[in-house]
Amino acid sequence: MTERAGPLAGLRVVEVGTMISAGTVGRLLADFGADVVKVEHPKAGDHLRRFGPESNDAGIWWKYLARNKRSVTLNLSTEEGSVVFEDLVAEADVLVENFRPGTLERWNVGWDHLSTVNPDLVMLRLSGFGQTGPYSERPGFGTLAEAMSGFAYLNGFPDREPLLPPSGLADGIAAMYSTFAVMFALYHRDVNGGGGQYIDTSLIEPIFSILGPQPLRYQQLDEVEERAGNRSTSSAPRNVYETKDDRYVAISASSQPIAMRLFDAIDRPDLKDDPRFETNEKRLENVEELDAIIQDWMDDHDRETILERFEEYETTIAPIYNVADIVEDDHYRARDAVVEVPDDDLGDALVQGVVPKFSETPGEITHLGPSLGEHNDEVYAEMLGYDTETLADLESAGAI
Repeated sequence: MTERAGPLAGLRVVEVGTMISAGTVGRLLADFGADVVKVEHPKAGDHLRRFGPESNDAGIWWKYLARNKRSVTLNLSTEEGSVVFEDLVAEADVLVENFRPGTLERWNVGWDHLSTVNPDLVMLRLSGFGQTGPYSERPGFGTLAEAMSGFAYLNGFPDREPLLPPSGLADGIAAMYSTFAVMFALYHRDVNGGGGQYIDTSLIEPIFSILGPQPLRYQQLDEVEERAGNRSTSSAPRNVYETKDDRYVAISASSQPIAMRLFDAIDRPDLKDDPRFETNEKRLENVEELDAIIQDWMDDHDRETILERFEEYETTIAPIYNVADIVEDDHYRARDAVVEVPDDDLGDALVQGVVPKFSETPGEITHLGPSLGEHNDEVYAEMLGYDTETLADLESAGAI
């Protein structure tokens, strides 16, 4: 295997699980140099391979989330497979799994056993509702977390039903929390002289935690925040506005100086002294009138003119982009936020770049998602030292 670059070069990760949350953790670690061995069932593989749109019989989600990883096949439910799994874990720094709680234990490869195989192991356990609690054994998906976390209740317009996000938001947020949790655990192990430990991440708690002080507001003020559409309950103006050329811009004037400059930008300096709009509290009370004034001005100007005008007055504004806009945007390109990666199935494939940026040890994308079991020989022979006869026996037993 070619040596990986990046700040996590030398870190060995075994990822066993399916779909988005565990796959995102593995992708983030692999982007920054970790050697991530993706373990998949010999016949089915990760369900992510067949999730969503495909091109040339290759799953788009798979190509993205499995980038930089090595794929091996292994049937953990067989006795031979569990032994191989133990050998993999013995060589690993980190194990990432997102099976329903109790699944690995049924296969005799749960934490209690694996921690004896590798006392220094950091094991991340991702699940819908966590390893403990009344709901722990329920199957969990991001949609359920988006519903039960309070996100969907807050998202959307007051006169419409709660609105779910269009993609795996809860999975992605849980994955980011889990990735820095893994690094915290490694710091404790490697810097503070601690040992291994397991991390319990549910899908519902991370997304709940980013919604602001909802419990505090409920307890202290007896308030349940309601849907406000594109408006904010904390500052005004904050909304989406349609331009003369049938496009959209977003405005957030969350500080007093910005709001005052906005009034200049829309040729209404008189509003700065208008008692309805002179403070943020007053603007929130009169937000309907304020939005109507801003929209009237937008109706007379195309988006490019509006963006130039607001930039001139140093007022916060952004165009509403779709992915085509993003791909063509010079700023995204200049920061390598969108990059082309050669792939055997897709050709020059356009994907999100590695973020964040490191000045001395940047991450990289070496390849997109591999074929099923592409690295069996490389991992089992080179990492674990299995000979040809052993590999043949494992294959005939249905273990790999």
